[in-house]
Order: sequence, then C-alpha cells, then structure tokens
Amino acid sequence: MDINGDDDVWEFYQGNRGKWRWRRTAPNGRIVGASTQGYADKADCLDNAVRNGYEDKA
Repeated sequence: MDINGDDDVWEFYQGNRGKWRWRRTAPNGRIVGASTQGYADKADCLDNAVRNGYEDKA
C-alpha cells in the first residue's frame, strides 16, 4: 500500500464550459482530490494541481 499517493492517477480535462480541471484518483478507483474551480488556461490548472501534490514525472 502506497500511503504517499505515488500510484494515484491524475487527470486533466476540460469541463462542460471549456474550463480546465484536474482530478486525482486512487488505485481503488476513489477520487481523492479535485479542483474546486475551472481554469481558462491549462497552465493555471497545472499550477493549482502542483500546489495540491501533483508532480510532473515527464
């Protein structure tokens, strides 16, 4: 069991109104985090995800 969330899946997508959002899903399928607002720019969405634990592994 990974308590650090290293196995979590991060999704970045455009919502119904074309705003960028993120969602973090644990290996068991439960959503354990999500953006509370939409962002006009994907870069702003990524910045918010980083503040919430996202690490770009690319």
